[in-house]
Amino acid sequence: MTSISETAAVVLGATTAAGAVATALLARSRRALVARSAVQSEALSASDRRGQELSDQLHLLGDEFRHLVADRLPGLALHLVSPHLPVPGLKHETLAGTEYAPLHEAVLGHYSDTMVKERRRIDASARAALRGACQDIQALSYRLQTQVESLQSDFDDPRLLDSLFKVDHLNEQAIRLVQKAAIVCGAWPGHVRPDTYVVEIVSGASSRLHGYERIKINSRLLASNLAVVGRAAEPIAVALTELMANALEHSRDDLAVEIGVIQTGSGSVCVTVDDAGTGMSAEAARRGVRLVSGEDQQDTLLTELGDPPALGFAAIGRLVADHGFQVSIDQVSPYSGVRAVLTVPPHLLTTIDEDEEPISAMAPLPAAPPAAPQWPTPAAPNDTPNDTPDDAGDLPQRRRRAPERTRGDAPVIETRELNPEEARDTWSQFQEGLAADRDSTDSKDAP
Repeated sequence: MTSISETAAVVLGATTAAGAVATALLARSRRALVARSAVQSEALSASDRRGQELSDQLHLLGDEFRHLVADRLPGLALHLVSPHLPVPGLKHETLAGTEYAPLHEAVLGHYSDTMVKERRRIDASARAALRGACQDIQALSYRLQTQVESLQSDFDDPRLLDSLFKVDHLNEQAIRLVQKAAIVCGAWPGHVRPDTYVVEIVSGASSRLHGYERIKINSRLLASNLAVVGRAAEPIAVALTELMANALEHSRDDLAVEIGVIQTGSGSVCVTVDDAGTGMSAEAARRGVRLVSGEDQQDTLLTELGDPPALGFAAIGRLVADHGFQVSIDQVSPYSGVRAVLTVPPHLLTTIDEDEEPISAMAPLPAAPPAAPQWPTPAAPNDTPNDTPDDAGDLPQRRRRAPERTRGDAPVIETRELNPEEARDTWSQFQEGLAADRDSTDSKDAP
């Protein structure tokens, strides 16, 4: 039978062992808890950092989005109206390489496309409305012109005729303003001409303007019957009118505008318009060259022509694109202003029988052609200038110079033999003369 002490010892041992095991397990669990706690703490720290990064990124995106709405989109709208105004870029350059930058650019692209389409739609509607109104006014103005011309032929009173001429001129200026507006809006010039003399087109263009007295036309056409075909006569007249109007507007009232008409060797006719104004700035010249070139006419909106819209160059560009003549305004006039050149190609030129259709008395007369140069006929070898007394009225002729003398052609100097006695007498006379002059000088200087 087991004693109580043994039993107690066994129990105590078992308890001790259990306690040791429990302690070991507890220590292990504690280490596991410490390790887990460290991992969780690290994860929590990482989560906090990630949260802070997300918060910073969200703040960055929000700031960039506000910059897009407040600055970039309004800047793009202004850039579409005035291309020289820049579009702001990203506010935070750190977003340049991220996935958000293409999204912002896509927003700008969609906004630009929408703006352009809407502007073109509004511009087309405005052009249609303006074109219809201009055509109606133009038709009424032509009817008024017909009535005034009929009255001019019915009355002989000078005062009444003077008033009718003034009314006719004012109506002509009104037709010009309405006509160029209609052309810019896509209408045709509204007037059909037959084949017309070139000089009549030039003089007729000047008569449409206020201040036509300052326009001086100088025709150097070799053939007075040179004309422009009917389909291009009125468009060229309109273009010349606008070039002359620009020259009159940008030069002083006391300065003349010189118009030159010349036919080139290639068969084209060039009409130059020279003014003595202040010229155009570089930006205005670039804009004017682009407008009169006839290119990109569909891309030019009414809102891009200024306020009030400058329709002259835009009308010229549309006529150039439709009828095939050329206009340049990028040259400097010899009078320090602007030189505009309108070139009519040969396929738009023709001739008119002057007997069947005489030229207008108001057209400028062509200048006398320059005289052909006359070269002197080489003289015969035996001829001398004195042998041709009839050439006194001709141009002076170059005459050959006398040949230069060479050493061998020098005149021969005769040598003279020395005479000692003659040399002695000459030297003695020189000494005596010198002494006599010295004595007379000393006597005059003595007190």
